[in-house]
Amino acid sequence: MCEPLSVGVHACRRANIGPETNVLIMGAGPIGLVTMLAARAFGTPRIVIVDVDDHRLSVAKNLGADETVKVSTNVQDIGEEVAQIHKAMIGGVDVSFDCVGFSKTMSTAMRATRAGGKVCLVGMGHTEMTVPLTPAAAREVDIIGIFRYKNTWPLCLEFLRSGKIDVKPLITHRFGFSQREVEEAFETSARGGTAIKVMFNL
Repeated sequence: MCEPLSVGVHACRRANIGPETNVLIMGAGPIGLVTMLAARAFGTPRIVIVDVDDHRLSVAKNLGADETVKVSTNVQDIGEEVAQIHKAMIGGVDVSFDCVGFSKTMSTAMRATRAGGKVCLVGMGHTEMTVPLTPAAAREVDIIGIFRYKNTWPLCLEFLRSGKIDVKPLITHRFGFSQREVEEAFETSARGGTAIKVMFNL
């Protein structure tokens, strides 16, 4: 679990997350959730996480999100959803992490983030996106990206050792290593549903 957690730790380092940084996370999948856990470990006081799926939002809330916002896949809803995000955050959004990588999620993050804030695209999004770059530039919103990570494992191990981060609730399914179980594990992961992290027991 240090591997996915490393992505969240690297993202928080790139975005300079700290005790005065309110964080918005787009996407409550595995990477969104580890980014949320890492942001809390880095000291962020308030986290709002958004997703299209009620179950994943419930998982995020149980893992420590201050507020959750259910969103749609419809681009026409961005304005209303940004208003919901601002209401949930109470203060401004200092840093947004897009852990989905669609035009809509990046556009929402860029519009929700305060002037002078940061939007961090985590991992591989769509190759090309249509986003409101000029309005974001006018508000001096910095856009940064992360792909993979480096020099994160010592801090990840310390977070896990100290109990500052508990990744065990993210492991929702475990399978053995027989041909049948491997196929079932991949099918479970592909279906989504209640699956967050699917692990093999060797």
